Amino acid sequence: MRQIFFIFILVFSFNHVNAQFSEDNAIYHTSEITVGNYLGIDIHANYVLKEKYSFKIGYSGFIRRPKAAPENYTSGLIGILTYGLANPYDQMETFQILAGKIYPLNKKGTIRVNISLGLGYTIIREPSNWQPLSGSLYIVPNYTYDYQKYNTISLIINPKIEFPITRFYGLTISPMIQVNKDRTYIGIGIGQMIGLLRKKTNNNLEEKN
Repeated sequence: MRQIFFIFILVFSFNHVNAQFSEDNAIYHTSEITVGNYLGIDIHANYVLKEKYSFKIGYSGFIRRPKAAPENYTSGLIGILTYGLANPYDQMETFQILAGKIYPLNKKGTIRVNISLGLGYTIIREPSNWQPLSGSLYIVPNYTYDYQKYNTISLIINPKIEFPITRFYGLTISPMIQVNKDRTYIGIGIGQMIGLLRKKTNNNLEEKN
C-alpha cells in the first residue's frame, strides 16, 4: 500500500504539472526530513488554487527508540554491523489529507506561509513482550520481542514556510503536530519543493521563455 501511495504522489506531482498550472495555480511535490520526538520523513503532493487555498495529500513515517525497551537491552554485534537497521523501533506512519490557506510574505512571491489542517490514517507499530535471551554473547540482541500493531485517526496541524526560489524549485521549513488517542508527534521538517510553484514574473530572466 505504501508503494502505491508513493507512486500516486509522484504521478500527481509531475505528470500533470503542465496541464494543471495556470497563472494563479500551482502544483508541486514537497519532501522533508523531520526531527522531533520521532525522526522521519514527510512527503506531500500539493495543489494551490488562485494563490490562496492549498490542498495536499501526503505520507509521513517516523521512528524512535522503543519506549518499552528494557534498560539493559542491547542489539549486539548484529545491530552494529547493520548500522541500526536491525534494531527494534517504535514506528508511526500516517496517510494524510489536508487543506489550508496561503499567506504571501513578499510581493515577489518567494516567501509564503502555507497553514494546513487535516486528518490522517495512522498505523502504529511498537515492540512488546520483551523476553530475555541468555547466552547471546553480545553477538545477537539480548532480548526477543514481538511487534504490536494498531490503527487510529490523527489530527494534523502543519504550518509550513515555503521559499519558492524559482518557479520550479524551492525550500521548506515545516513544523508539524500529529495528535491521536495513542501518540503525539511534535517536530519540524526541512526539505525541498519541486514542480510548478508560482506564477511568472516579468523581471525573472529565466522565465522569459
